[in-house]
Amino acid sequence: MKNGKATIHDIAEKLQVTASTVSRALNNNPRISDATKKKVLKAARELNYQPNNIASALRSGRSKLIGVVVPTANRNFFSSVIRGIEEIANSVNYKVVISQSYDDYEKEMQTIEALLNVQVDGIIASIGKTTENVDHFKKIIKKGIPLVLFDRVTNELDVSQVVIDDYYGAFQATEHLINEGCKRIVHFSNSQNINIYKERKRGYEDALLKHGISVDPELIRFSKLQLEDGRASMQEVIDAKIPFDAVFSASDYSIMGAMQVLKENGYKLPQDVKLVGFGDEPFTSFTEPTLTTVNQKSIPMGNITAETFFEILNQKDQTNIISKKTILKPELIIRNSSLNQQK
Repeated sequence: MKNGKATIHDIAEKLQVTASTVSRALNNNPRISDATKKKVLKAARELNYQPNNIASALRSGRSKLIGVVVPTANRNFFSSVIRGIEEIANSVNYKVVISQSYDDYEKEMQTIEALLNVQVDGIIASIGKTTENVDHFKKIIKKGIPLVLFDRVTNELDVSQVVIDDYYGAFQATEHLINEGCKRIVHFSNSQNINIYKERKRGYEDALLKHGISVDPELIRFSKLQLEDGRASMQEVIDAKIPFDAVFSASDYSIMGAMQVLKENGYKLPQDVKLVGFGDEPFTSFTEPTLTTVNQKSIPMGNITAETFFEILNQKDQTNIISKKTILKPELIIRNSSLNQQK
């Protein structure tokens, strides 16, 4: 074995067959019998054979790898989207290479470069919060490599996108609070460079205006929407003695921070203040009171994103790809934190 690594020639020698037979068996070629395929796979396992994806890509023009870039993989939303992508990818014998940008522009650029260097067949990405310059994504397009964006997208790139209707989700959440009698609704938002937060803020404002409630800039708080940001924003509103009777956050994490601070300051929930988050993270159903939130349809989003990617990849004319935008409808999950009468 060369350098201690098994090759297809080692498998061929072990089984007394040709290297081309081994190669065809490993690639599930229909010309090879099932019995031979089983023998080849068994020998490959015994020899701990690892395919050389780069060499394979050079030979076939396909690496069977998709690069997936997410801000973080430890959020239920992103991990569920990844699961949805993998369900489709694995069904067509593709593997997913997952990279995290940690919402850092430099890391995102380096990640894209690394994925291009390992010859991925295409990239699926959700843009980081600090990303304003998208030249590294334009580089993917210039190379003729398929790129599909999901969730956090930008209009600067003419590529296919899969998103939820963030405006609709925020409008529904805000209108629900208004229907429960709220008139002074605090909104936690993030950078308006990112479409999802811009749309959630627009949905919040339009719901207020529809019901004759003016938009008070004092009630809109911008932050990174982490738990500690929710705590800080809520405490600022309380300390400034700004009247409020509800909080709608563009993130479940910051609404959790708000819940903690409200309890520490003696507020009764939902009697004094009603709360709605966004994301339907698993912890929202275990809080006291349980949190009303917006479900983002994460697994269907992953499925559709992967299906969109493969549609592009399998088009014969890669120079004439028409970008499309798929918009999924989110669902308001009503729980005790926003209701006049707890159920």
